Amino acid sequence: MADEVDEIVAAWRRERPDLDVEPLQVLSRLDRLAGLLGERRAAIFARHDLRRHEFDVLAALRRAGSPFELTAGELAARTYVTSGTMTSRLDGLTERRLVTRAPDRDDGRLVRVSLTATGRQIVDAAFAELVDAERELLTPLRAGDLAGLADTLRTLLATATSDASGSIAS
Repeated sequence: MADEVDEIVAAWRRERPDLDVEPLQVLSRLDRLAGLLGERRAAIFARHDLRRHEFDVLAALRRAGSPFELTAGELAARTYVTSGTMTSRLDGLTERRLVTRAPDRDDGRLVRVSLTATGRQIVDAAFAELVDAERELLTPLRAGDLAGLADTLRTLLATATSDASGSIAS
């Protein structure tokens, strides 16, 4: 079954026969899939009155396990944002009573962030819907193909991540 990427690749092969455009076969499809996945995730989060970055913070707290708390610095590191960005995100989540903030018991310079019962209910519901939707998206694939695909994507991501960090350091 041909798709838009096949047409794009064919056109580039015709117009630029000097270039190997084979990477487009995979990466253009991944790019389109990432866009669709982002839109679907945003819609799911919106149904739970969340934005992606809010879900990310609540999910990091939820995954931490009971008592569902981390320092603001740990949250920033786990969600790949700066401390200033995390402060802004926590302001909104605190105002909505989805998290609470308190000085760390042992080190008053640190702020401990805790998931509230309401925050836990919301993130649990959003995550359950997310998993169902993403499972449905994968139904055309055979169960045996999923592990291989996950391994292949893990390798690509690790390579891209190490390439990106290597280019920054040099």
